[in-house]
Amino acid sequence: MTVLVVTGTGTEIGKTVVTAAVAACRDRAVAVLKPAQTGLAPGEPGDAAEVVRLAGGHVTAVELARYPDPLAPATAARRAGLPPVRPYEIAEAAGKLAAEHDLVLVEGAGGLLVRFDEEGSTLADAARLLSAPVVVVTPAGLGTLNTTALTAEALRARGLECLGVVVGSMPAEPDLAARCNLEDLPLVADAPLLGVVPAGAGALAPADFRSRAGSWLSARLGGDRPAG
Repeated sequence: MTVLVVTGTGTEIGKTVVTAAVAACRDRAVAVLKPAQTGLAPGEPGDAAEVVRLAGGHVTAVELARYPDPLAPATAARRAGLPPVRPYEIAEAAGKLAAEHDLVLVEGAGGLLVRFDEEGSTLADAARLLSAPVVVVTPAGLGTLNTTALTAEALRARGLECLGVVVGSMPAEPDLAARCNLEDLPLVADAPLLGVVPAGAGALAPADFRSRAGSWLSARLGGDRPAG
């Protein structure tokens, strides 16, 4: 597994922290590729930089495009009058990074089918060009089973491998739905539960984050947590 695509069932659910945790579990050269960063001005640290901050100096950060409006990449690019990111550009960039790194993590924007250009290209198209497996990051609570099932179904329909599911932010005191979802997520995704990241993990000191990341993820992602 040289290239791994990290997507989510929506926004603000922990994709960047999960990406950082996977990177932190590797002691070899890792690259994180953010095809389109939205909602930030030039010079502000983006998601890829946050992965480096949390995971450590063995991680290389690459961002292909940045748009100031906090919108879907296609819309943000159009409003900014800037060219969109195309799937082939994502695949080419990931391929070049894979030649120099042991693992390349491609972190999407929002969910799997968020549009990157006016033709309707998505992260799924880039994953297909790369023949890369996909990890789905999902919330812990009520409603997550439906969005996870839809994302997994979209992956299967495109002939893409869903490597597994990671809960991006598990509350310290999970409610009934969150507890039950740990058992039900693998069923609806037809893929294993590969990790559970605690809420607030991204606020940990980087050294603490790195020392604890392995306990959140299964061996398939470099950790030592039993897979569900």
